[in-house]
Amino acid sequence: MPTTYQVLVNHEEQYALYPAARELPDGWTPAGFSGTEDECAAHLDAHWTDTRPRSVRAAAAAPVRGDEGA
Repeated sequence: MPTTYQVLVNHEEQYALYPAARELPDGWTPAGFSGTEDECAAHLDAHWTDTRPRSVRAAAAAPVRGDEGA
């Protein structure tokens, strides 16, 4: 019987595949999708298009502070 996996997400909006029968690791919560390893990987490929952590995305989107008038 194939192992059922679930997609997990952490506070930085990073995702991972994890065996559904195992206890969740600290800091991770279910993202609402489970299936075979291939199905979960396909789900991530379709939905997790920017793999940078949330804090890095936020820093990149923040306006640059500097000497605009100099």
